[in-house]
Amino acid sequence: MSITSQPGETEQSEQQPEQQPEQQPGGPARMTKGERTRARILAAAEQVFAELGFHDASIVKITEAAGVGQGTFYLYFASKIEVFDEVVEDLNRRVRHAMIEASSQAGTRIEAERAGFRAFFEFTARHPALYRIVRQAEFVSPGALRLHYTRIVEGYREGLAKAQQAGEVGDIDPEVAAWALMGIGEIVGMRWVLWGPDVAPGGPTSAVPPEVFEQAMRFIERALAPGGHEGEVGP
Repeated sequence: MSITSQPGETEQSEQQPEQQPEQQPGGPARMTKGERTRARILAAAEQVFAELGFHDASIVKITEAAGVGQGTFYLYFASKIEVFDEVVEDLNRRVRHAMIEASSQAGTRIEAERAGFRAFFEFTARHPALYRIVRQAEFVSPGALRLHYTRIVEGYREGLAKAQQAGEVGDIDPEVAAWALMGIGEIVGMRWVLWGPDVAPGGPTSAVPPEVFEQAMRFIERALAPGGHEGEVGP
């Protein structure tokens, strides 16, 4: 999944630190004390929502995990649903930033796809909350769910359209292709990253096996290739 940033978004992504366990280079040093506190609350909320689910999570549990008082929480967020929506937005911003960074130096569209998909799978292995929280949003905050996916598709569609103009992508609607490719990443990641080799929901995250990654990329390359490679089978 190779996406492009929206106008003015690169700067925002660089200012928003990658939360536990890694951080954007130089990010925390540029943050004020209030920004660091807000980021700590968001990181705690991400953890609590992922582990307990929205309905069993509480502001008390979030503030305890963040090491701040409830009064401090309300300086930054008005309610549990507001911090939930912000966690979804923050995860979305971070995963898009990871994919953009990974694919930015690619020389061809398929190289960009490989880099973007790999970055997505690596991000979800480090942050399984991306799946667990976004899936909760379907019932808790449908608007946040829709925004999460449409933001990814907007950048994806733009990149595919440019590649199509350059003759690297065949005759396919870029928006249809963007949604379809995002679906591949979502489900392949859920199966092999989130569930792991034993398909045991809730277990430790794993990684997409190399052979699975290569099979998926071969499928994607043929789907996007000019001419479509109709009827071609085998490796």
